[in-house]
Amino acid sequence: MINHKNSFISLLGVSALLSQCTGAYRPEHDKAVRKPNIIFILADDLGYGDLGCYGQTKIETPNMDRLAASGMLFTQHYSGSPVSAPSRCALLSGKHTGHAQVRGNDEWGDRGDVWNYRAMIADSTLEGQRPMLPGTVTLPSLLKKAGYTTGMIGKWGLGAPHTESIPTKMGFDYFFGINCQRMAHTFYPLFLYENEHRYYLDNDTVAPHTKLPEGADPLNLSSYSAYNLYDYAPDIMFHKLTDFVNSNKENPFFLYWATPIPHAALQAPQKWVDYYVEKFGDEKPYLGESGYFPHRYPHAAYAAMISYLDDQVGNLVSQLKDLGIYENTLIIFTSDNGPTFNGGTDSPWFDSGGPFRSENGYGKANVNEGGIRVPMIASWPSQIVKGNVSGHMSAFWDYMPTLCEIAGIRSPDDTDGISFFPELTGKKQKQHRYLYWEYPENGGQQAVIFEKYKAMRKDMHKGNAEFKLYDLESDKEETNNIASAHPEIIRKIEDIIKKEHQKSPNPRWQFEVLDN
Repeated sequence: MINHKNSFISLLGVSALLSQCTGAYRPEHDKAVRKPNIIFILADDLGYGDLGCYGQTKIETPNMDRLAASGMLFTQHYSGSPVSAPSRCALLSGKHTGHAQVRGNDEWGDRGDVWNYRAMIADSTLEGQRPMLPGTVTLPSLLKKAGYTTGMIGKWGLGAPHTESIPTKMGFDYFFGINCQRMAHTFYPLFLYENEHRYYLDNDTVAPHTKLPEGADPLNLSSYSAYNLYDYAPDIMFHKLTDFVNSNKENPFFLYWATPIPHAALQAPQKWVDYYVEKFGDEKPYLGESGYFPHRYPHAAYAAMISYLDDQVGNLVSQLKDLGIYENTLIIFTSDNGPTFNGGTDSPWFDSGGPFRSENGYGKANVNEGGIRVPMIASWPSQIVKGNVSGHMSAFWDYMPTLCEIAGIRSPDDTDGISFFPELTGKKQKQHRYLYWEYPENGGQQAVIFEKYKAMRKDMHKGNAEFKLYDLESDKEETNNIASAHPEIIRKIEDIIKKEHQKSPNPRWQFEVLDN
C-alpha cells in the first residue's frame, strides 16, 4: 500500500526500478495475431486517494489494487475537466477544453423545465445535455474503422435523445445506460436506455433531491426506505456489460464502461452498507442539506459504493480469464474528475484527494489538483510489466492517440494528445511541454501546468485576470502563491493560453477577459 501523503516522489523512484518491459506490442503486427481488446473503465467523482493502491485506508478495494499490481499505476494523470460532461468530451474527442466542443455541464435549459424529473419522464425531449455536432470524430468511431466492435455501458452526458449526439450515432455499436446525467442523480431510475429506446425498470422512483418527510425520525432506518427500491441501475448495467463481453469474445472489442459510481446520491447495496456500518460504527445521518438523497449512514454508504464497484471490476477480470482473453486485454481504470463536495460524501473524512486538498473549493468543479488529478491504472498482462509505476504526465486527450496507436490506425492530426503507448511498453516516451484547462463554470477558471509549475486563475467572470502560481514539487496542496517571484513564468503561461484558447460558439462557455 502506498503512503499517500508521501507517495508522489517515492513512486517515481519505484518507476525507475521497474522500467523493463516484456516484448512490445507492435500495431503493425502480423494479421494472424489478434488486436487487443480494450476496456476503458471511467468512475464518476472518484478521488485520487479513494483506492487502496493510492493510499486509501478506510475503503477496501482489493480488486483494483490487484489490477494496479498486475500493470502500471500512473501518479500524474489528469482528467479532461473538473466536471463530468467536458471531461468525457475530452476523452472521446482527443481535445482539451480550450478546443473541445463541450466545456461545461450545459443542461440546455432553453428547452423547458429540464430539472423537473417527472417532466423529463413524461417528455424525453427534456432529457440530456447540449449535444456535440453531427459527424464529430470520436474515439469509438475511429476504432470501428480498425475492426473493433464498440460498446458503451453507463452514463453518456454528451447529448440528448432525438439528437445526433447519442452513443449509437457517435461511434458505438451498442449502448446501454443513462443518456442524461441529471437522470443519474438516482440509482433507482424509472428507466435506462438500450441503444435509442427506453428500457424500463421496476422502480416508481423518488425524484432526485427529495428530503426526508416532515416529522420523520432521522435515526430510524425505516425513514430512508423510499430511497432504496428494486432495480439498482448499476446491477442491470453490469449484467448487460457481461453480455457484451460474452457476445464479442471471438473478435476485438472496445468497451467504454462509464459507471455512475460513486457520484451522489448515496445509494448502495445493503450488504456493503452493513459491512461498513460494522467497520465504522455509528455516525451522524446526512439529511440532504447539500443535495441528493439523505442517508442514515453516509460514510458507510460512500465506502459501500466504491467497494461494490471494486467487486464488479473483480468479476469482470474473472470473466475475461474464464473466456481466455484476459492476457490480450488492455484495461484502463480512471475517474472523470476529483471527489465531490456535496450529497453527504465527506471527501476530507476519507482523504479522497490523497496528497491533494479535496474539500469544497479544491476538489470537483475546481481546476486545483484535487479537482483534476485522478487515479489511473493500465493493465495489459501480455505487454505491461507487473507492478510498474509511472510519473509520466498525461491527460484525457492522450487516450485518442494512444488507443489509435494500439489499434494500428492513425490518430487525427488535430488531437491535443500525445500517445503514451511507449510508456506502457517501456520505450522512450515523448513528453508534454505543458497541459491546459479552461472551465467556464463556477466563476470561470483556467489552469496551465508548465514544467514543475501550476498556474491558476479563478473568478474570471468577475473580472479577475491575475494568476496564482504554485510549485507542484514542493506544494502539492497549492497553498503558497509564488507568482510575484516568477513573472517570467507567468509570461510563458500567458503565451500558452493565447495559443491554446479558442472562443467557444456557446455563449455560456465564453470568457469576456479572453474573448472580447
